[in-house]
Amino acid sequence: MGSRRARSECASGDCWALPPRGPINADDNRQADRREPAMTMPTMGGKRPENRVSLQLLQRILVDASSAHTVEEQVERLVSQVRDAMAAGACSLYQRFDDTLRMVANCGFAPESVGRIALPMGEGLVGRIARDRMSLNLADASAHPDFRLFPQSGEEAFPAFLGVPIIHLGAVNGVLIVQDDRPSAFSEDEVSFLVTVAAQLGPILLPLRAPASTSGRRLRGRSGSPGKAVGRVHLVLSEQTVQLVEEPQSAGTEEEIGALETAVSRTREKIGRAKSQLEAHVAPDVLELFDLYNAMLSGDRLVTAAAGRVREGHSAFSAVRATVDETIAAFEAIEDDYLSARAEDVRHVGNKLLVEILGSAMPSPEHAEGVVLLGGSVGIADVGAFRPEQLTGIVCLQGSSYSHTAVLARALGIPAVVGIGPVDHIVEGMPVIVDGDGGEVIFEPPGVLLRAYEELVASERQLQNELLAQKDLPGVTTDGCRITLLANTGLMADVRPGKLRGAEGIGLYRSEIPFLMSPVLPTEAEQYATYRELLEIYHPLPVTIRTVDLGGDKQLPYLPTQEENPALGWRGIRFALDNPAILVSQLRAMLRADHGLGNLQIMLPMISDVSEVQEARRLANTVAAALTAEGLDIRMPPLGVMVEIPAVVDVLPDLAPEIDFACVGSNDLAQYLLAVDRGNPRVVGRYDYLHPGVLGCLDVIARRVEDLGIRLSICGEMAADPVGVVVLLGLGYRALSMNAYSLPRIRALIRGISIREAQALARSALACRNPGSSRVAIAAALAGLGLDHLLAHGGAFESASTPALAGSPSRP
Repeated sequence: MGSRRARSECASGDCWALPPRGPINADDNRQADRREPAMTMPTMGGKRPENRVSLQLLQRILVDASSAHTVEEQVERLVSQVRDAMAAGACSLYQRFDDTLRMVANCGFAPESVGRIALPMGEGLVGRIARDRMSLNLADASAHPDFRLFPQSGEEAFPAFLGVPIIHLGAVNGVLIVQDDRPSAFSEDEVSFLVTVAAQLGPILLPLRAPASTSGRRLRGRSGSPGKAVGRVHLVLSEQTVQLVEEPQSAGTEEEIGALETAVSRTREKIGRAKSQLEAHVAPDVLELFDLYNAMLSGDRLVTAAAGRVREGHSAFSAVRATVDETIAAFEAIEDDYLSARAEDVRHVGNKLLVEILGSAMPSPEHAEGVVLLGGSVGIADVGAFRPEQLTGIVCLQGSSYSHTAVLARALGIPAVVGIGPVDHIVEGMPVIVDGDGGEVIFEPPGVLLRAYEELVASERQLQNELLAQKDLPGVTTDGCRITLLANTGLMADVRPGKLRGAEGIGLYRSEIPFLMSPVLPTEAEQYATYRELLEIYHPLPVTIRTVDLGGDKQLPYLPTQEENPALGWRGIRFALDNPAILVSQLRAMLRADHGLGNLQIMLPMISDVSEVQEARRLANTVAAALTAEGLDIRMPPLGVMVEIPAVVDVLPDLAPEIDFACVGSNDLAQYLLAVDRGNPRVVGRYDYLHPGVLGCLDVIARRVEDLGIRLSICGEMAADPVGVVVLLGLGYRALSMNAYSLPRIRALIRGISIREAQALARSALACRNPGSSRVAIAAALAGLGLDHLLAHGGAFESASTPALAGSPSRP
């Protein structure tokens, strides 16, 4: 692990570090010609006593660690409990910082080793494990030619060595080590146990890359929406994110007791209202759950113990949190599965109390400005609680670049970063920088950095203003080809911005968003009012309303479904046709709203065969006939389909007589072609619509639709990505639908390139086997045309294999 070299200075000023590896010194008592041991479980020196570590024990260790309120405490608990579980002498955790591995936690070595032992990648046993991404199990670590010793740590007392790499999203984040004083290799069970623990550590290590001080903390995630912003944190207080809040100081015993009692009272009221609303809809045994929750708040030990802590000097918040953690641990220690599961009830009630305690301190959405929403998974309803001009950024601890929140952020032009992992010491109102281009968040940035980002934001604003000045210019290439630019929307707040940015119509209105934001199904009257306003704003320009695309990852809170594979399940047109009352209500609202205007187009999502279109058209005709009988002069609007299921490409000739237009949903089409779940952070890096298989399919669609004489457009992230747009132009797509904020940039791009140039680049992309290479080549070609400024912040996404992948998390 270390060398016999004396302690040396490193960048931190106090670090035991290794220089680049050289020959082994003669006085090192190591033999350079000693044969290298095998990478897997040699048994030099005998065998350790059998030590079976169970899955149940692993779960308890992880649950206990997850209850810690700081990342540092999490890893300290883990190394301590892993050492005890494996009956080993020591356990240590190394984290990767660029090309250096540094010890960030240990149990069994000298405490001062933490933060001071560091090795370059590839050096020592730890560096070798990280470099090779392979486990190493040795009976005598000192016999290995890569062994390096840090005598200050006391590790020489532990010859047996087992180390496993910690890998997250394909990148090595660190190394987990256990050592023992018995010179024998670790068992297969022990190796399996440690590998499983390491698999859980990948996301936890990300926040540890920041210094201990909150000032200037940088956390990396993924871009959810491009752009840069400076603002102040507004915590979205959910049951997940309430645990992020830094424990406040007590304001005095009486004040804190009052805060606790008020929180209990408000929580009881809300639980009571929830029970009353559901009494007519669920069985009595389900309602008993609400009685259980109320029992916890009625002098139960949860509240009594919390009050006792308050009287000892704690704040109401810290008292409730400590009591909840203690109670959860007690339940989870019970062997009975039913009683152990009651820990979830305690967590739910406890977090409701914490939210109520903090609720009065949260700023009112009506008056907040420069807001950066931060939460475990900020929802679209959380975003919708603010006016767009109040929001400057969004940060999600979990989530993916393809979440609904990220789609909404892109539509509103709000920078967003997702998947930054656990974080602590976050305070309401804390200044923060959100870099949606680089997928980075900086908490409490120092003044010089803050000013630099403010200048970048101002520069981007200036570019946007320059592009907006050209909004009335047509989207015509340098060789005279006319491209229609349409807007995507799902919120009325985003309708007018599209018009102001020169949209020539709406290519996709996501009608399900109002459904998702409403506590109950929207009525026909409510839908009519929305659609009528939408059609009037854009009249006489076309407005394409997609029927509800619910199901899958868009679950209605009041109509949830559980499926093993929701992306391939009951969603889109399948859901709508199986719920005809919902679809008929929506069709009635659409056709009524179009009365006297005539600019409505209806689009069907997730079509896979002709029968679905025929059934939807039959319902639409029935609705039109009924409305005509009611005295309205109803015109049947054009009916189109989303091309997003690969199988539909082959049945386009059969669909042609049934439809008036088609729109390619590039996001879902690419997802299904690549078999990549865009909502899964573990595989989202493999998603790239420049993949040759995706481009080949897009090419086939364009040529086939042209032969059939069907109007064609494309929506999805590709239509807002300058690099993707170049390929689409070259493949023959002449109508692009995108978020409103991308319109000026894409218009400027179109006006700066010829179809001939785009066709040449598209041919190169089709022939290229590497999507990343295609992206780089097209970006370079755009730079050669003087269009590189359009790539800087506006969705010229990095290769899908990079950590800063951006993209619309939407479907499509």
